[in-house]
Amino acid sequence: MRIIAKKTLREFWECHADAEQALKAWYYDVKYADWKSPVDIRKTYATASILANNRVVFNIRGNNYRLVVAINYDFGIVYIRFVGTHQEYDQIDAEYI
Repeated sequence: MRIIAKKTLREFWECHADAEQALKAWYYDVKYADWKSPVDIRKTYATASILANNRVVFNIRGNNYRLVVAINYDFGIVYIRFVGTHQEYDQIDAEYI
């Protein structure tokens, strides 16, 4: 999968150092994945929340942080839409961000 934009993850882990290794592991897993549907995501990330508008929410670092992505399955692209704490996540609409 092609991931856009790693910079968002890097900026986040610069402020939240405890998330760095978990985000790097997620990035590595997704980079080498070949997701064609939400079912493929569930094979690797059983706790991922599949939302409308091709959005997926991942729990990062033992559910301390949330990562929201939009996926274009046809082109194999994962767009990072949001990464933040639970409190920050509660302030957004993950289906439309």
